Amino acid sequence: MLHFILKRLLYAIPLLIGVSIIGFGLMHLAPGGPLGVYTLNPTVSVQDIERIKVIYGLDQPIYVQYVSWAGNLLTGDWGHTFFGGRPVFTVILERVPATLLLAGLSLSLAILIGTAIGMLGAVKRYSIFDYLATTGAMFALSFPTFWFGLMAIFIFAVELRWLPSGGMYDLGEEGNSLDLLRHLILPTAVLSLVIVATWSRYSRSSFLEVIGQDYIRTAHAKGVPNRLVITRHAFPNAAIPLIALLGVQLPFLFSGALVTETIFGWPGIGRLFVDALTMKEYPVLMGMMMFTAIFVIIGNLLADIGVAMVDPRIRLE
Repeated sequence: MLHFILKRLLYAIPLLIGVSIIGFGLMHLAPGGPLGVYTLNPTVSVQDIERIKVIYGLDQPIYVQYVSWAGNLLTGDWGHTFFGGRPVFTVILERVPATLLLAGLSLSLAILIGTAIGMLGAVKRYSIFDYLATTGAMFALSFPTFWFGLMAIFIFAVELRWLPSGGMYDLGEEGNSLDLLRHLILPTAVLSLVIVATWSRYSRSSFLEVIGQDYIRTAHAKGVPNRLVITRHAFPNAAIPLIALLGVQLPFLFSGALVTETIFGWPGIGRLFVDALTMKEYPVLMGMMMFTAIFVIIGNLLADIGVAMVDPRIRLE
């Protein structure tokens, strides 16, 4: 197991290097480059732009800039923001707890609800419940996340006035758990919706494959109650591909959080990415890209380890 982990971490090094090179190149190919926010400002003179280039080392060839940035990254220096000069790593870490709260809660609910729907759909296949679950999943997957977010705000915040339309706390209610819960309901529901639809379809397929196996029929033939057959025999084996799916869901979860946080004004890293993109804060964008890449690699590694721990037939080498 340790050998597998070390090997995967070594494989991650060239992947991270490739991500950083591509991302760094794209930042400089964007209109205006890293200084686009200044070049598009008519009050900033050409002399000011040249001086800013020297300050940030942007007057150097692009490969020199990359080597300098990568070298600083390895020493823990992720750079500083163009506006305010704050450390990029600190700016990102400030937003991580909010995103972890929203994404963690959404993913947990989606797994519980999606697995239950998929399991019931497989056990009662071709029933009314199965058809309704399939139709609902197709409906949820057919519409973009921002549409569900806007509809949720219009119905529950504007028309019914049951829930707040955005933010993390009401003014003056910072630290109030009940107020935080009220603000969590809408973004969590919207972010969970598409994940539930995806998870229920995969769960149904996995359970259908398992309950058709010989050992399930043998358990039924021995008179084992159907509830025990599903929970003790079918579920552990059907969960194996779902654990692998969990690692694949991480990039989708971050992209969904980006849209959801923007719509609901949730102060997480998704909202930070949009704000940084608007302000052309390229040091923040590069830092977030590397942070997300590392997180996705670790998530996939944990998913592989989880599959090996659940299924003793799999040996990681």
